[in-house]
Amino acid sequence: MKKILVCGATGFIGRNIATYFSKKEGCQVYGVYHQQEPWDCKNITFLKADLREKAQVDQVVQGMDIIIQAAATTSGSKDIVSQPYIHVTDNAVMNSLIFRSAYEANVGHVVFFSCGVMYQPSGIPVKETDFNANIGLLPQYFGVGWTKVYIEKMCEFYAGISATKYTVLRQSNIYGPYDKYDYEHSHMFGATVRKVMDAKEGDTVVIWGEGTEGRDLLYVDDVVDFVERAIRLQEGKFELCNVGFGHAFSVNEVVEKVIALSGKKLGISHDLGQPSIPTHLSFNTGKAQNLFGWKPKIGLEEGIKKTLRWYQESGRI
Repeated sequence: MKKILVCGATGFIGRNIATYFSKKEGCQVYGVYHQQEPWDCKNITFLKADLREKAQVDQVVQGMDIIIQAAATTSGSKDIVSQPYIHVTDNAVMNSLIFRSAYEANVGHVVFFSCGVMYQPSGIPVKETDFNANIGLLPQYFGVGWTKVYIEKMCEFYAGISATKYTVLRQSNIYGPYDKYDYEHSHMFGATVRKVMDAKEGDTVVIWGEGTEGRDLLYVDDVVDFVERAIRLQEGKFELCNVGFGHAFSVNEVVEKVIALSGKKLGISHDLGQPSIPTHLSFNTGKAQNLFGWKPKIGLEEGIKKTLRWYQESGRI
């Protein structure tokens, strides 16, 4: 039995990953949670821990074969613009402690979720090698972007001095079941779904900014598929891969699709006074395909349908 520790198991990506591996034969899943209480799942052993405290990190890491590090302080563009510091300190501390503990406990494999905020806006899908540390990041992403780069380098460092394999995902904007669906802390997709599903026939959905910025959107099941393949197939000590859909969808396009697939007749307006991050970005995932045979399977329309169905069935409306 492989002992798999999923950090952030009650969060969006962590919950989807923990649920998947809890159903796989030969996997014994442990899920770390902090403030958000766990759900009832007999195949997952939940462990409460503050991953900013070394003693607690050491305790949950001990004896594990694989760590999937999906715990993070995250939120949407409003917090990135108004409180950029909240994505820096806690994330740097918890990952430093987890990687050190994995080193000391001789963990076999660590999977870390980074993101693509270090990339420059681009009209074509960006490759991993397109990141240039000598070019400044977008001002809104300065703190979170350099923190992610630092943590990626920590993964490479520990892979070089230990027997532990490290996989880093520079994932795009992930969406699907169990994401945040509130107005204050959601990413664009989650906030859009909430606005549309709360709206009554004939209402107007308000888009923050002009809505022309482009986002690479990937359904969460495709991310889980990448993680499973990386754990099973990775041979090298350290691999960093883009994980995205490979196409940038404008915010306006996403909102229009969510409205259309909801079956409601709603108007659209733009609030130019609200914070938005005007960037256009999509990911080249050729490396992930070459290494692991991975490519996205679920298109945006199918992903929206799955998400709306889950949203309704989960009793959120």
